[in-house]
Amino acid sequence: MESLGSRIKQLRLRAKLNKAALARKVGVSDVTISYWESGAIKQIGHERLVALAEALDCSLATLLEGESAPELLTLTHTGPLPWEQVQATTIKVPSHLPLNIDWKAPCVMATPGKGTDFSPISAGDLMLLGPTLVFHKAGHYLVQRDDRFVIEHFAKAPSDTAIHAVLLAHWHPA
Repeated sequence: MESLGSRIKQLRLRAKLNKAALARKVGVSDVTISYWESGAIKQIGHERLVALAEALDCSLATLLEGESAPELLTLTHTGPLPWEQVQATTIKVPSHLPLNIDWKAPCVMATPGKGTDFSPISAGDLMLLGPTLVFHKAGHYLVQRDDRFVIEHFAKAPSDTAIHAVLLAHWHPA
């Protein structure tokens, strides 16, 4: 199995970047790039991984798992919804993961697509969405407004809005 460090090096060479150029794009030193590539530093924070993927012009999934990795599902304003995408795979929520709502059904991990605004979700954030057509309890829901998908907070069930998913969890790069 290929290591993260060797993937970083391979993707850096494919992007025709030297260590210093990649370091400038990511906001770290070229020594840090060397440590990542050699495996001396094995854990890289989410924010740095997102910056690395962007600098290397690849998906986060490709950076973490290689070329055969499934693409991270994206949420866009006009669809298709993440669970309707060809490469979609649902997951079962691990019992130890704290969620906004008690959820037992399959769900999907996604990120906002390029050029989208899903406030309070920002570009590079990860979200866990539970596909549903019903209101469960107060929280953020994916709804459709004027032929666009948006995320809105509801304290009670909306009477005039079609719900498509509930936001189960949200991770922002630290």
